[in-house]
Amino acid sequence: MTTPYYADDHVTLYHGDCLEIEAWLAADVLVTDPPYGMAYVSGYRDPTTRVAVAGDTSPDTRDAALAAWGDRPALVFGTWRVAKPKGTRQVITWHKTSIGPGMGDLAMPWGNATEEVYVLGAGYVGRRRQNLIATADQRGGTVGVAALVGHPTPKPVGLLEQLIECCPPGVIADPFAGGGSTLLAARSLGRRAIGVELEERYCEVIAKRLAQDVLDFGDAS
Repeated sequence: MTTPYYADDHVTLYHGDCLEIEAWLAADVLVTDPPYGMAYVSGYRDPTTRVAVAGDTSPDTRDAALAAWGDRPALVFGTWRVAKPKGTRQVITWHKTSIGPGMGDLAMPWGNATEEVYVLGAGYVGRRRQNLIATADQRGGTVGVAALVGHPTPKPVGLLEQLIECCPPGVIADPFAGGGSTLLAARSLGRRAIGVELEERYCEVIAKRLAQDVLDFGDAS
């Protein structure tokens, strides 16, 4: 049995490959921000600060994790640039309101300030609402919140809280834990969560954030 990297009354975090560590599969609801499969690199303007996302050369890792998860409820972050996961029932658009035009194709007069959340499975709760969530993006490049969090693609804890509040009851799983937003949001809502993170440097980031009980750094992941 794999020893947790971090554990408290609500959160258990494992360091390793989610395709090899099976503890997260015992959860009830999947909420995760996997590698999108688009070879994303942050800080591209400055070679000294560039950070790549592990496993981001294709959506194969995402799809393998979802295959292991089966047809249970899942909210999965992604991008229109890559094919949606099989079984997607709805797409939620996250509008990042604080980043101006965003990046995307720099030859175009329009930037890209949105990401997608794919809804799989059933059992979601709450009042009916639009499939658009507008909230601040907290990346900020190598300065601002991304630097504080220590991860290149952080998601706002407040955004994750909104998503989890609509999820069926039970334990939350995040097999691509990244900067720890899902785990922090689940704990703030009083829910148990199980996370797996491939890179030990980000496990350390998550453990420190959980231990410090600093849940949002200004609402970021």
